[in-house]
Amino acid sequence: MTNSLAPNARPGDAGRWAAVAARDAGADGRFVYAVRTTRVYCRPSCGSRRAKRENVTFYDTPHAARADGFRACRRCHPDLAVPGTGPRSGDEAVRRTLAYIEDHSGEVPPLAELAQAAGLSPAHLQRSFSRMVGVSPRAYAQALRRERLKAGLRKGRSVSRAGWDAGYGSSRQLYEQGADALGMTPASYKAGGAGVVLRYTSVETVAGPLLLAATDRGLCAAWFGQDEEELVHALVGEFPSAALHRDDRALAPMATSVRRHLAEGAPLALIPLDVAGSPFARAVWTSLQAIPFGETRTYAEVAASIGRPGAARAVGTACGANPVAVVIPCHRVVRADGSGGGYRWGLDRKRALLAREARGQSP
Repeated sequence: MTNSLAPNARPGDAGRWAAVAARDAGADGRFVYAVRTTRVYCRPSCGSRRAKRENVTFYDTPHAARADGFRACRRCHPDLAVPGTGPRSGDEAVRRTLAYIEDHSGEVPPLAELAQAAGLSPAHLQRSFSRMVGVSPRAYAQALRRERLKAGLRKGRSVSRAGWDAGYGSSRQLYEQGADALGMTPASYKAGGAGVVLRYTSVETVAGPLLLAATDRGLCAAWFGQDEEELVHALVGEFPSAALHRDDRALAPMATSVRRHLAEGAPLALIPLDVAGSPFARAVWTSLQAIPFGETRTYAEVAASIGRPGAARAVGTACGANPVAVVIPCHRVVRADGSGGGYRWGLDRKRALLAREARGQSP
């Protein structure tokens, strides 16, 4: 039971683990613990079966645990305020709303219903929820439903069964709304991109070859690699049943925009995107697109910009999940000490991009 056995341990975790081992109700509200094997987070006092220490990660808030992909325990309801801690605040009301949405799996409850459950006016709840979570209650509920759809399809369920289990009330709703999250129809997603045409081209940059791939909806991939052959192979692995075509002419406007952006900071806002992500990730990506060319922000500053102070580590996770390099400029996020931190495509590429932007020189 010592912290030295846990590869994810941090200073102070020994005391937290002791509180979990003792099911100490006095520690409730101070932190939550998440279990990697079940993808669930709990209060310290939760009476569920105790997990192995090496599978446990501690978070200061439930929001941080959710941002890393964990869901609230249905036994101890860690999102609810600790009884006896005073009158309900806006933050507590948001926690109650999160729990309510997650307890009504498959539904997208109306704002009025959520407000009644939270004890706030609809307008107050909307503002408080958007401030803390980064998206509206409706967007959060829709995103949870989309994630259930994707999980069902990945498990091999039929499209109709996965859609029904996720909470889509009709085939029309499933194909209209589900496709917005998948970047393709649910049937195509289940079949590895079957029926989807992906056009691609490549751009030479200071950080090496950049593969651009797009569906009819917009840019879905912008990946760095050693060479084009490696990148196309990776694209085939991501969408094994899609029809891939090199189409330099069709994607020339996107390629030109990327080149001009890297050379002189020309705006990229007109490039349409076809990317899917959690509500938190989408909020982070939107914030990244607002970072001016030649400037950087720390992970903590990005977290604060979306109303989630303390979620700097989760911001790093969202940066790592970004599928479109440069267009969503996750390379502009650095550590508080100015060091690079991480980068999905390698720190050398991150440094090269930042150096080029700092000089403002063309390739």
